[in-house]
Amino acid sequence: FDEKTKSLQEQLEKSAKDNRTEQANSLKSFEEKFTQNVKEFNDLQKQKFDDLLNKQEQIKKDTEDRLKEIRETVESRLKTLQEDNNRKLEEMRKVVDEKLQESVEKRFNESFKLISERLELVHKGLGEMQSLASGVGDLKKVLTNVKTRGNLGEIQLGAILEQILSPEQYEQNATVKKGSQERVEYVIKLPGKDNDNKSLLLPIDSKFPNEDYQRLLEVYDNIANLTPETVKLATNQFESSVKKNARDIKDKYINPPVTTDFAIMFVPTEGLYAEILRRTGLFEVLQRDFKITVVGPTNLVAFLSSLQMGFKTLAIEKRSSEVWEILSAVKTSFGKFGEVLAKTRKKLNEAANVIEDAEKKSKTIERKLRTVQELPQEEANALLGEAIEVEQDNDQTDNDDI
Repeated sequence: FDEKTKSLQEQLEKSAKDNRTEQANSLKSFEEKFTQNVKEFNDLQKQKFDDLLNKQEQIKKDTEDRLKEIRETVESRLKTLQEDNNRKLEEMRKVVDEKLQESVEKRFNESFKLISERLELVHKGLGEMQSLASGVGDLKKVLTNVKTRGNLGEIQLGAILEQILSPEQYEQNATVKKGSQERVEYVIKLPGKDNDNKSLLLPIDSKFPNEDYQRLLEVYDNIANLTPETVKLATNQFESSVKKNARDIKDKYINPPVTTDFAIMFVPTEGLYAEILRRTGLFEVLQRDFKITVVGPTNLVAFLSSLQMGFKTLAIEKRSSEVWEILSAVKTSFGKFGEVLAKTRKKLNEAANVIEDAEKKSKTIERKLRTVQELPQEEANALLGEAIEVEQDNDQTDNDDI
């Protein structure tokens, strides 16, 4: 058993040794093959890597060449595009310059024309201002001249009378006192009381106390810087001037029964009339003490309009009998007119019957003439012209009889 064990052990050892030797050889062979494979792999990898590097270099070179070509192409196209853009921009600039120049010239011409027109208007306005200044100067001369100022009031008064009344209802520069040289500017002819066609005269005279009125206006403008005594003095002077004018009219032109027992004092401006009304008691004093009624342009028109209405009413009353006689005559004539209408109607009926008979005869003749050959229009006119004229003369005679 020991020998078998020993033999088995030797066999096992030998087998183990052989196995170790075989394993060592196998490992060595594997190591050599592995080393060879690794070397071959490394060589192959190096070769692949070298090929890859070469390809990368080639790709890089190709890419650089391509990029260079692209860059050159892009630069060329950019240059061309830039040149085109520059050319188009230049063309656009020229067009814009032309349009701008044209627009500027048009605007400039329009502005220059407008300025010229405005300057012409300004020049015209200056001329009108000079004319106005001259007119104001003339008006100032008129207003500062007593005689001319009186003529101005008289002209304005005459214009109002001419506008409202008829020429036979008033008279200019009339003498109201026998043997006196004084002439009132205007008188209105009022109807007399006894229907004897003799008019009762209403004197109207214009007054314009402008100096005292202007001084009073200056006082009003500077009333804050003036004393009460100065203001009162100016108002008293104005009232005295108005009363003096009223007394002058009363003494010269009121002469009953030739005239009314009162007269009209016309002041040519509304401001002056308003100032007279403004003075407390002045208007009443003029009416009570001097028998003078003061009127301005506006209420003179109203006064004259009321007089005109009275004249028309009186004229209608005076001529009412004449109107009645005319209406009676119209009534008689209208009765005769009815008879004439009846006769005219009878004649018209007779004429209608004649026309109806003629129409029937015309239709009969037309039926008989249908078989007759028609003549040309000129020959028919030549043959029938005389007959038509005779017929027209007969128709005219019949119309005259009707």
